[in-house]
Amino acid sequence: MFTINVDKECGCFRKSSYDNNMGFESKDDALIQAQLMVNHMNTKFCQTHEFMLSENGQNFSIAMHPRQKASSGGCCGGGHCS
Repeated sequence: MFTINVDKECGCFRKSSYDNNMGFESKDDALIQAQLMVNHMNTKFCQTHEFMLSENGQNFSIAMHPRQKASSGGCCGGGHCS
């Protein structure tokens, strides 16, 4: 049994049609579904977080990290450019 686990469920995940700890008989099926989920979550969710996929044996884990804010105007946002 191969499992897709979402480490932390954000509000967007809880509102989505996805389920946590989904099980699959086939590794290929689990990997394809996990990749589809990560792609969807990174493009369609609110953009507050970034989602990354990792594999550990029979488990595929989707981790959530704060999304890096894009710098604007060449400033790194460190407060010393003004």
